[in-house]
Amino acid sequence: RQHEHLQKLLLQLEETEGGFDQFTRSYRSFGVQRQPDNSLFFKEWAPGAEALFLTGDFNDWNKFSNPYAKKEFGKWELILPPKHDGSPAVDHNSKLKVVVHTNDGQRIYRISPWAKYVAREEKTVIYDWVHWDPPPPYIHIHPRPKKPTSLRIYEAHVGIASPEPKVASYSNFTTNVLPRIKDLGYNCIQLMAIMEHVYYACFGYQITSYFAASSRYGTPDELKQLIDVAHSMGIVVLLDVVHSHASKNTEDGLNRFDGTDSCFFHSPPRGEHSLWDSRLFNYSSWEVLRFLLSNLRWWMEEYRFDGFRFDGVTSMLYHHHGIGTGFSGDYNEYFGLHVDEDSLVYLMLANHILHTLYPDCITIAEDVSGMPALCRGVQEGGLGFDYRLAMAIPDKWIQILKELKDEDWNMGDIAFTLTNRRYGEKCIAYAESHDQALVGDKTLAFWLMDKEMYTNMSTLIPMSPIIDRGIQLHKMIRLLTHGLGGEGYLNFIGNEFGHPEWLDFPREGNNQSYHYARRQFNLLDTDHLRYCQLYAFDRDMNRAEDEYGWLAAPPAFVSAKHEGDKVIVFDRANVLFIFNFHPNRSFQDYRVGVEAAGKYKIKLDSDEVQYGGHGRLDHNTDFFTEPHPFNGRSNSMLVNISNMTFLTH
Repeated sequence: RQHEHLQKLLLQLEETEGGFDQFTRSYRSFGVQRQPDNSLFFKEWAPGAEALFLTGDFNDWNKFSNPYAKKEFGKWELILPPKHDGSPAVDHNSKLKVVVHTNDGQRIYRISPWAKYVAREEKTVIYDWVHWDPPPPYIHIHPRPKKPTSLRIYEAHVGIASPEPKVASYSNFTTNVLPRIKDLGYNCIQLMAIMEHVYYACFGYQITSYFAASSRYGTPDELKQLIDVAHSMGIVVLLDVVHSHASKNTEDGLNRFDGTDSCFFHSPPRGEHSLWDSRLFNYSSWEVLRFLLSNLRWWMEEYRFDGFRFDGVTSMLYHHHGIGTGFSGDYNEYFGLHVDEDSLVYLMLANHILHTLYPDCITIAEDVSGMPALCRGVQEGGLGFDYRLAMAIPDKWIQILKELKDEDWNMGDIAFTLTNRRYGEKCIAYAESHDQALVGDKTLAFWLMDKEMYTNMSTLIPMSPIIDRGIQLHKMIRLLTHGLGGEGYLNFIGNEFGHPEWLDFPREGNNQSYHYARRQFNLLDTDHLRYCQLYAFDRDMNRAEDEYGWLAAPPAFVSAKHEGDKVIVFDRANVLFIFNFHPNRSFQDYRVGVEAAGKYKIKLDSDEVQYGGHGRLDHNTDFFTEPHPFNGRSNSMLVNISNMTFLTH
């Protein structure tokens, strides 16, 4: 039924004025557009308004001198002729407002939903609509890289990407962070908090202006340069897109744009998310579809992003939004009247359009429910995403570190969590999420080492037992997740080197401090601290994957999950992974199964001294298989494995 709904929508789109292409490029006609003669064409959608006027610096804030003309279907248009000298009537960087006269006699001031740039003056709360039309516009130099076969994602927040206690800039990220990402071996960046949001501490998930790149970090041209430079390095860039909900703000948001509570959203209660305190889009509305689909094309074409991570997909899929609901995997949980068909079909439509127009586009779904066929093609009746986030994996690692002693770790449970995904639907695995970095929770490094990270991370003193255990497990958890957990891998900025402190954005509770709203990359440049050892391991782990391509290979075959020995063994992409999680035992001549016969060598060893290990393995050793079937594999061999280390061959 949903696929039939989609086909009808696509047919209707083709029959609209300008067809499918113009419908999804409506950012070229809505908002404000400069015409060839330098006149400015303004177009808004405000079906509930009685009258619309444009005011701003250009007319000395006269509220009534420039009225819009009302058109069909709730649309309003205004043309401003050029000045006497032929220049546009509205200067670049000048402020504007839409004055809306509502049906109940109110006069309200709004920012155009299509505004390309909004900014906030220091010590003010409300954002201003700023006319952005710089001479000349930024021209991208470098072509988009090809879609990676193995996706290694560096999830980043531009504002915290500096050791300095301030909001960092796009330019800082371009100059100082991109080279680190390239060196680490990540081939994809996922940028958070780019779409303009009024509350800095929300990780960018309360959007107010959907077409505006956040002015906190700099200008639109500086973001374009960031993406252009990333492309020059062969790195694709994804946008964290929030089409699942919107900020409740009215004066500088979408909410009640035309004075009604149902312009872009469902009327309450359906149009409100009770936990997020935000508004929910009406995906059955023709103009809402135009707005959201056009928004996707805007980011792809104007800024040249390479795809999207869709936030809050679980909330979109179900009328209950996942609130108070658990998912066991039973199919009754996914198909029924509790599924929001309008939003599900919107996601199908968005994926169909993106992959049709941009074949190398990458889309990732943040869905905790496990909706079947989420990552199957639209032509198959699926939703069309390329990947879903394996959200159970970071939860499992945190649960283990919180609740279990080392000797109680369950190898079978760990292996099950890492491999529990629908066959034929690709997953992005990650060991820890950005939410775990926030104050009130802890990163893996902090759960493992806690306060000793402040005192015992120096290489000039012997490792304490806590630091030793923490460093070894930090590496092993990440590589096990990388090798076994999915068809892509994600790391949140700073976690690759075990960032020593939590993330706390400036707020009233911390006296608006930026002390914890930063990433201390300076620690990597201090040679006598062990953070650079974790960094080096993360780098070499990614480089090994780049060489062998296990993320792009079929799922691993797990040949051993021995509870007594605390050993996990699996092979994938002609690489044998061996993990010994036993807290105090090493093993000599330990038999492991392997499918491919021949000679094996150590490729990556977490116990190497350069990674903060103890250097107990001889890397000159060759390992030869025997035609002795073992643990479901055709061949086997004997290896030495130290405690808390792994080998790849």
